[in-house]
Amino acid sequence: MFLIVGLGNIGRQYEHTRHNVGFDIIDLISDRYNIPVNREKFKGMYGEGTIAYEKVILLKPSTYMNLSGESVREVVNFYKIPNENIIVIYDDISLDIGRLRIRTQGSAGGHNGIKNIIANLGTDVFPRVKVGVGQPKDQLVSHVLGKFCAEDRERIEEAFKVSVDAVECAIKEGITEAMNKFNGFKI
Repeated sequence: MFLIVGLGNIGRQYEHTRHNVGFDIIDLISDRYNIPVNREKFKGMYGEGTIAYEKVILLKPSTYMNLSGESVREVVNFYKIPNENIIVIYDDISLDIGRLRIRTQGSAGGHNGIKNIIANLGTDVFPRVKVGVGQPKDQLVSHVLGKFCAEDRERIEEAFKVSVDAVECAIKEGITEAMNKFNGFKI
């Protein structure tokens, strides 16, 4: 069983912002594999289904970004999911818009959602798909909570589709193969 977590903030004002790329990708995964994310539990919205013959849980924490780990921990504890089967998808300001970086472990790199997941799991060893949203020109908060311009939105949506492929590859062929195929991908 795999847990696929998309990080974001709940509420209309946060829809399609840079910080919500994880939610957007979960929505694409949900559509592609017909896994409705419509059940409320574990401090989030989730759905269960199958990808590449493996049972998966798609999760969108409703704790707001900075407390995402509480939701992740509840699912992991309930289903006894090993860390190597937790895939977290989130925004990364250190990557250019549309660039992907897949890792098996690592620090939070200043991302408060990841920091909270690490604190709640007691480890930084879990796969993650980082989606580049570009460096802020001004304030960090207004950047990550801001929306993409039309040109950047087009580019990021292409990266979302590739992120879905990367998640499927990680489930079907393993995280190392996903890293080999998709690391450095850029629109």
